[in-house]
Amino acid sequence: MGNNVASFGVDTAAARMLRSFVEGDRDRTVFLEHEVKGLLRDAGLSVPRGFFLRRDEGTDSLLPKAQGLSYPLVAKVSSSRIASKTDVRGVVTGIRDEGELSDVVGRLAGIDGAEGVLVEEMAPQGIEVIVGGIVDPQFGPVVMFGLGGVFVELFRDVAFGLAPLSRQDALELVERVRGARLLKGYRGRPPADMASLSLIMETVSDLMATGLLQELDLNPVAIYQKGSCILDAKMKAAGG
Repeated sequence: MGNNVASFGVDTAAARMLRSFVEGDRDRTVFLEHEVKGLLRDAGLSVPRGFFLRRDEGTDSLLPKAQGLSYPLVAKVSSSRIASKTDVRGVVTGIRDEGELSDVVGRLAGIDGAEGVLVEEMAPQGIEVIVGGIVDPQFGPVVMFGLGGVFVELFRDVAFGLAPLSRQDALELVERVRGARLLKGYRGRPPADMASLSLIMETVSDLMATGLLQELDLNPVAIYQKGSCILDAKMKAAGG
């Protein structure tokens, strides 16, 4: 983790934030969802409003923290040791009142390996896409883009580009997937906010190009007519 931003030719605000974030906690390589989303929010990207409740806090502090959020809510188990939240029934959506929230959080916090629970407002439905980054053994930092849902599950409709990406590079990467026309107003739907999408892709590209990360996975990201929202985020630092 001794790599620095300058040595990889990337010196953006997002890259500098990542360097402080990762190098400030050298003992870990896997970060919790709310930590990754906090970094992305500080970098200027949109994430749902919410809060993280540590497992040892208990539910007594739950309701004060939930005040100010708009129902329905979603709650997710949070752990660096749980590979799939779905496999442990660790995600509950459509929570509509304080009583249900308390019950759900208590159950999720009791899951083996749980470090806490992330509670967030449910984001409006949008066009779901995937934006990610990996370090390829041959090519180095790579950015991946794809449409969510059946496009990635059945058709593997994804495209890859070398980091760092310019805004034009990001838009050209989007054009390489077959489902790209869904973002342009397919069958009367309003076109998606391509400027917001390209900003996410550029930011992921800048973070990957630092050499400080092994993997960054934003899946799904909801793209709207105006704006976007990162609904789930995973990050693994280099060396892990």
